[in-house]
Amino acid sequence: MIPGKFIFIVLDGVGIGAAPDAIAYGDDGANTLVGTARAVGGLRLPHLAELGLGNLATIPGVPSVPVARGCFGVMREQSKGKDSTTGHWELAGVVTDREFPLYPRGFPHDVLERFLQKTGCRGYLGNKPASGTEIIAELGDEHLRTGYPIVYTSGDSVFQIAAHDRVIPLERLYEICRMAREEVLVGPHRVGRVIARPFTGASGAYVRTAFRRDFGVSPDKETVLDLLSRQKVPTTGIGKIDDLFSGRGLARTIHTHSNDEGIEALVASSAGTQSGFLMANLVDFDMLYGHRQDAAGLAHALEEFDAALPRVLGTMGLNDVVLLTADHGNDPTDRSNDHTREQVPLLCFSRGSGGNRNLGARSSFADAGKTVADYFQTPGRESLAGISFLKEVLS
Repeated sequence: MIPGKFIFIVLDGVGIGAAPDAIAYGDDGANTLVGTARAVGGLRLPHLAELGLGNLATIPGVPSVPVARGCFGVMREQSKGKDSTTGHWELAGVVTDREFPLYPRGFPHDVLERFLQKTGCRGYLGNKPASGTEIIAELGDEHLRTGYPIVYTSGDSVFQIAAHDRVIPLERLYEICRMAREEVLVGPHRVGRVIARPFTGASGAYVRTAFRRDFGVSPDKETVLDLLSRQKVPTTGIGKIDDLFSGRGLARTIHTHSNDEGIEALVASSAGTQSGFLMANLVDFDMLYGHRQDAAGLAHALEEFDAALPRVLGTMGLNDVVLLTADHGNDPTDRSNDHTREQVPLLCFSRGSGGNRNLGARSSFADAGKTVADYFQTPGRESLAGISFLKEVLS
């Protein structure tokens, strides 16, 4: 087989049931897809159902099919944690055996003193775990009065900086985040991501803008993106892929601010690519709905993606492969608004194969990255974790 293109789509936060070790994370019983479907009286996902999604679990509204167009299974994370960074790294073939640090009581004094020193900020507000929308409602007025950035975290390993775009312009906010990433949050305080959270509006009506930006850490080992780049395979990252891999291994990056933008960029990029690797993260499922416990919004976003899926599949040639999965769960119906330790769906489709293969419960997300490397016959792929399922997908 002459490789064509491999399209890798991450539905951010769309898990499909508690992982075997979920109880250790307080997530026993979590199930993003099933919980969402139950909350809204059923999901309408006909195209995902055709690929085999309904064969993975009893999802109200999503039937199982006797002959699926795709190959289907679930994957379980080996890495410690349940955040986007470790999830994406493992999807790309790197298992992380140490969790990024968490700050359930806020950041230590010395970290924030160093933050002020390095960034030139005169002070800060917040410094606690919080919902992003709630903390800007709580501290937005004081932020406007003082000019101090709002610093907060969550159940994930993140250092988030919120600022009104009239008080701290967007480029200055990005600069502050970049300095915090490179000069402050290092060593034992090497958090997974520093996140810029710009907002606008007036007192009592503050709203976050679409110009969020993540500043991640570089993977400790080579990922499939690094191997593909060395092999001169064209690589494109859409959404926050660039941020999560610190730009490594990507020849082209397209920053998008919503699912709609991400889907449009994916369709256009795929239509213009005969051979190469495209990796897209669609963030709205997690950012807008999972974290806000909004099952109805998540259901609508899933149905919108399903309706757009034929456009993505329509860009595929005979030997092309599409893989759909997630990086963790974020059950909007559970007892917290944090990520959930879940297994993730695995759906694969190629026009040149018969489909209808049950890929089973894979023991690592890294099986996905190993499959990509196998598809392109990438030298050095034995260094990646995981077990390829390419033969099943293409048979």
